[in-house]
Amino acid sequence: MKIRVGFGFDVHPLEAGRAFWIGGIQVPASKGAVGHSDADVLIHAICDALLGAANMGDIGIHFSNSDPKWAGMDSKFFLREVTKMITEKGWKIENVDCTLSLEKPIIKTHIPQMKKAMAPLMNISEDDISVKATTTEKLGYVGREEGVNAYAVALISKA
Repeated sequence: MKIRVGFGFDVHPLEAGRAFWIGGIQVPASKGAVGHSDADVLIHAICDALLGAANMGDIGIHFSNSDPKWAGMDSKFFLREVTKMITEKGWKIENVDCTLSLEKPIIKTHIPQMKKAMAPLMNISEDDISVKATTTEKLGYVGREEGVNAYAVALISKA
């Protein structure tokens, strides 16, 4: 069996009055992420990890933020499509491990819903998705609540 690991990172600014989509769900928050699509930083990082593991570039190559057809797009679409793309190349997703970095809102109570939303998109079980959250102890753009970022690692295999 052949295995590969991919790493993904994404960052989006935060703005008051916007919906906050993260991990495929809308989380109540005073600020939401700004981006060309729904700005789901977690799903974008996972897509990059999967594409990287399969040596297929990154999310921007496949879903450019300069293409108007992706404006406002639900990022669950991107994750489903990335899964389909790597599956067509013979890869199977084994697991993903993610870390979110943000000050607010508190994410831990929303993690089960995120896993439930993302697992079927990747054809894996909720147990194969790890989502963690941390703050930056008030340091930098995350600490000032100006932005949110996500890191993801994905393991894929081919028989």
